[in-house]
Amino acid sequence: MPTEVLGVDDREKVRTLTFQRPEAANAFNEDLYLALAGALDASGRDDGVSVVLLTGAGTSFSSGTDLNEMAVIAQAHAAGESSADTGKGFGTLLDVLIEFPKPLLAAVNGSGVGLGLTMLAHCDLVLVAEHARLLAPFTSMGVAPEAASSYLLPLRMGHQQAALALYASRWITADQAVASGLALRTCPAETLLETTHELAREIAAKPLASLLATKRLVGDAHRDRILRARQQEDAAFAELLRGPGLDDGLRGRVSGR
Repeated sequence: MPTEVLGVDDREKVRTLTFQRPEAANAFNEDLYLALAGALDASGRDDGVSVVLLTGAGTSFSSGTDLNEMAVIAQAHAAGESSADTGKGFGTLLDVLIEFPKPLLAAVNGSGVGLGLTMLAHCDLVLVAEHARLLAPFTSMGVAPEAASSYLLPLRMGHQQAALALYASRWITADQAVASGLALRTCPAETLLETTHELAREIAAKPLASLLATKRLVGDAHRDRILRARQQEDAAFAELLRGPGLDDGLRGRVSGR
């Protein structure tokens, strides 16, 4: 299961998945999208895994979608030089993330931008390094929110704090993430991963059947709204790409989503 872009470590029924593109601030390219989707799917079906923990290698959690690769994919699509499956990694990952059946934790070891923020709203528990910052950059890019964040961020953070994050594209500090409810607590960077693993291990010690039932009950209350938000976001994203307000250079970079 481990790949060049995703590290996998199993310990005491906890599977840690580490984004391994530190040279690109752990930006998600197609390889990482598909590797994480595959690893989550396998973890969900593995009775030896009770909890999954997400983190990043190096000093960043994730800078979101790799816009350079996205531009290449968009150009290939426009030229008719790609297959129908090219560029589907983002959607594939979201499909798995939304339906993931087990407790999902995140140790946010550095900055999280775009998907590096919005995926946290799909996690059950989030711990952040004291220096970490988060950003929803969508309005500054002239596009719409992603990953059902238009629903999940107000749910997690409250309407006022989510509106500030989504409308103003303003950085969220680690302390603000905790105060708003997006994260559980802050930790010194050097102890973050082990502290998060200790919490994951405590949860993993519980009967797996009970964890699965509890996660299902918590998720069922929101699943339909999440799916509807994702569809509406995709439609808004596509409409904004066709509009006059988006810079042509940026349009070329994001149109491959």
